[in-house]
Amino acid sequence: FEQVIKYYNLDDPLKLADLVAGMSTAPRDELQAVLVADVAVSRLRKVLMIMKKDLEHARLQSQFKSQIEDKFAKEHRKYMLMQHLRHIKRELNLEKDDKQSIIASFKEMIAQLSDVPEEANKAMEQELSRLASLEPQSPEFNVSRTYLEWMTALPWGKFTEDNADIDRAEQILNEDHYSLEDVKERILEHMAVSMLKGSVQGKIMCLVGPPGVGKTSIGKSVARALDRKFFRFSVGGLHDVAEIRGHRRTYVGAMPGKIIQALKITQVSNPVVLIDEVDKLGRDFRGDPSSALLEVLDPSQNSGFRDLYLDTPVDLSKVLFVCTANVTETIPGPLLDRMEVIRLAGYVFEEKVAIANQYLIPQTIETHGINEQYIDLSPDALHELIRDYAREAGVRELRKLLEKIARKVALSLVREDDVEKRKKSVISLENLRKFVGQPPHTSDHLFPNGMPPGVVMGLAWTHLGGKTLFVEVRGQVDSSFCDAPTASPGAAAGDDAAGPGGEPSEDRPPGEEGGEGGGGGNQQRSPGGSGARLKVTGKLGKVMGESSDIALTYARLFLREVSPPNSFLDEARMHMNMPEGATPKDGPSAGVTMTSALLSLALGAPVRQGLAMTGELTLTGKVLRVGGIKEKAIAARRENVGMIVLPMSNQADYLEIKPHLRAGLTAHFVDHFDDVYRLAFADSGAPMLHGSRGSEVVTVVTPADEAAPVPITLPPRAAGSPEALPATATAAA
Repeated sequence: FEQVIKYYNLDDPLKLADLVAGMSTAPRDELQAVLVADVAVSRLRKVLMIMKKDLEHARLQSQFKSQIEDKFAKEHRKYMLMQHLRHIKRELNLEKDDKQSIIASFKEMIAQLSDVPEEANKAMEQELSRLASLEPQSPEFNVSRTYLEWMTALPWGKFTEDNADIDRAEQILNEDHYSLEDVKERILEHMAVSMLKGSVQGKIMCLVGPPGVGKTSIGKSVARALDRKFFRFSVGGLHDVAEIRGHRRTYVGAMPGKIIQALKITQVSNPVVLIDEVDKLGRDFRGDPSSALLEVLDPSQNSGFRDLYLDTPVDLSKVLFVCTANVTETIPGPLLDRMEVIRLAGYVFEEKVAIANQYLIPQTIETHGINEQYIDLSPDALHELIRDYAREAGVRELRKLLEKIARKVALSLVREDDVEKRKKSVISLENLRKFVGQPPHTSDHLFPNGMPPGVVMGLAWTHLGGKTLFVEVRGQVDSSFCDAPTASPGAAAGDDAAGPGGEPSEDRPPGEEGGEGGGGGNQQRSPGGSGARLKVTGKLGKVMGESSDIALTYARLFLREVSPPNSFLDEARMHMNMPEGATPKDGPSAGVTMTSALLSLALGAPVRQGLAMTGELTLTGKVLRVGGIKEKAIAARRENVGMIVLPMSNQADYLEIKPHLRAGLTAHFVDHFDDVYRLAFADSGAPMLHGSRGSEVVTVVTPADEAAPVPITLPPRAAGSPEALPATATAAA
């Protein structure tokens, strides 16, 4: 500074201003303003402003620097004192360093464990010695530490004592779920075996049924009835096998699979583990989770289950596994073979009424904050709600409708500010549509006034439960294939009305007359005959398409036996359709239904009203066994069908159904189509066979009074209340 100022005359104001401005850190524009100022007073004032800013800036910098230095000095002093304190405590054996503390805590936890397998104990000791040789800053240190944390957190040898009171367990199951006798009986059997053996038992059960029947919620009830801990996880859409068996420790962020996590969370070795949606497992390049479940769900192997992360055997033989699925077709065969399948078919009308009164209505009122005095759902309105709005197998849709009613009632209460002026909302038949809209099911049948010739009601089973399925066949004889007009099929059957061979009716599907017709996805078949064509629509699968071929072939041969002059099936162009074309359909059980529909069209004779049938048909006329009998019987009763025709080999399946579920049904069991024809076309004017090539028809009549009484509307009780069920519930259960 002294070397600089000696060249400046400080007595000259302009020189002084230039010196000060040159030493400033002011912006370029301010310095330029000083240079261009030619008046001394103006230049000095500008320089003075720059100096004041520089002084303020320097003062702030000095203040910040002193604060930072003070803070650093305090922290440094604290750090030094803490280091001295640690050193003194270590010298006095009052404290160990972090690494030694971690190792000591692990040794203490391992010493507290009991019934640890020898291999697991050896693995923990090796990992402890490895941890002692690693530095805390090493990444491997945290890997070993996390492994030991998982190993010491598992409940080695810890079990909960199962409930030994059968009556109390049965009461708990009845409190939580109505009906479901098969599941309840199986759980009570499990308890009985455990009591007789004097040890905790594990088992693998799979609950299969349509949505909304209570598969998932029954798992919690089972755990509560057995006094066990409960853990649930879903495998729907699961692709990574590591979610089941864990990751190898070489991967970053590795952790054990869901099974080991279930044991850690529940802290017992015998929980109830619910594996949800086991029929929706995925499979890709990351592995096949269904194959990983084979070891978990195999009672002979899961006593030594090895998770890839732990790499030590873990005993899962005491765990009660409960799996849920909608269908068994998508479950791999080896996995399905390891599980005990319990089917839940769904609920009939009386059961839905009881479930609504005892569970759904009280729970809905409680969850929506409505006082019981402000809502009144009449029994007639509830019955209408179940019949015309919620015909599904479960009660999920019924719950949604009740919640919709509760929301509208809640809105009407909130709109009235004065509590004393709030009125009770009465839901009756007259105002039900105001709350839930128009019913989606307006009639019991697609043909309420009687089915025309060519239409037969079948019984189908889907992942949503059983349902009725109509088969429609229409057609006519093309005049280009015959020289003289062909007699209508109705004339061959003694009916003078216009039949399929007459003039085309107005409701005939387009493209059916002349030409091939056609469209995307339609199948046209010509099993034989000069002009016979069969077009099949309704989004049918390959198996059902083959069933239509068999049905047409057998129907042509059968028609020659009962009515030789009738050549309709050999010459007509026909269109077979199954309504609800957007729904995929497949399976062999529609064979007898398709054949009956073709014969009904050819003979011009309608089948018996209120009759439904199911069964696979062979080319020789034998009626073979089909599946889903319980679901189909419940669907027939739900649709008010009075008579059903079933294969003879399904008689045992039908008799296993509880009487109150098949009340009002008359079931005929046949093993040949001759008997199906006789039952379907009795009193219709169709020609009859003189004998039957099948065994004697077995008829099982279940009186309507076998049905469980429709429960009256009961006063709501709090959800989850431990009160005993009313008499109606206990009688059915």
